Amino acid sequence: MTAIDNKAATKGDSAAPAAHRLSVAPMMDWTDRHCRVFHRQMTRRAMLYTEMVTAPAVVHGPKPRLLDYSSVEHPVALQLGGSDPRELADAVQIARPWAYDEINLNCGCPSDRVQSGCFGAVLMERPQLVADCVRAMMGETDVPVTVKCRIGVDNQDPETILPQFIETLAGAGVRHIIIHARKAWLQGLSPKENREIPPLDHDLVVRMKRQFPELTVCINGGITSLDQARCFLDQGLDGVMIGRAAYHDPASVLIGADALWGDDHAPDAVDVVNAMRPYIADHLAAGGRLHQITRHMLGLFMGKPGARGWRRVLSEQASRNGAGLAVIDAALAELQASAAA
Repeated sequence: MTAIDNKAATKGDSAAPAAHRLSVAPMMDWTDRHCRVFHRQMTRRAMLYTEMVTAPAVVHGPKPRLLDYSSVEHPVALQLGGSDPRELADAVQIARPWAYDEINLNCGCPSDRVQSGCFGAVLMERPQLVADCVRAMMGETDVPVTVKCRIGVDNQDPETILPQFIETLAGAGVRHIIIHARKAWLQGLSPKENREIPPLDHDLVVRMKRQFPELTVCINGGITSLDQARCFLDQGLDGVMIGRAAYHDPASVLIGADALWGDDHAPDAVDVVNAMRPYIADHLAAGGRLHQITRHMLGLFMGKPGARGWRRVLSEQASRNGAGLAVIDAALAELQASAAA
């Protein structure tokens, strides 16, 4: 689906600010447009984030392939990676017709290839450059420009550098920051290890909200349930971002999440599958492959009777040539037979 013309018309202008109460983290190779449409069937309220797209790719690469999305995804944010203020501003200007609800600057990814481009978590060491970047980005858009960061990198003292980093960003006009409550070790740990080994310091993020009450402060890192999310909201944080748990066990995190807004929208997981059928049919009709969508749906029935059969049918059959909605039917039949046994 491209439908750029429809996106501006259907954009929920009042939905974006409140949407930060719960959001799904940007995750490379995971939160693509198909994943986000799938997640949207479970929650009408949560903010969804794109995978990180680098500013050079937007400026020089295939715009529709990088920026297109379905209008049903709103509220949806575009996450950019980069460290050149002019290039980031150009990327934001190019993305304007796509009418994203928010533009987010990545200052948290620790991967080697991100470091080599001088963006991601390494920018925690260069707060003034980040300030220059967000000022340039804000000059090209009317939607909020936000920052996602870590509590620090390498041997930095988070108690010292994080408030300084936030203060610098606030001085540049940033009103919303998402903090992954772990350090990033730029040398010696892989990206996967950086998501698991550095200890979490959720309390520090809570203190940052108290120190900067005028800012929207959201927490990320190690949060796996709606109960945890409620706890952080009760402590005064403005929002909670959930990553891997929302991908691997989406129903437990996203079905019922709209109750955080007082909304009783909570579809059954089978209803979610059926709601995806028209989108899948359109994708197949346009020449797409079934597994491009169903790979994101493998964990929908996590922990339920028949979940293994659901995953097996999709894993074995969805990548075959000509695979279509009949594979979905077969996977549901396997699920329901196990549940009835």
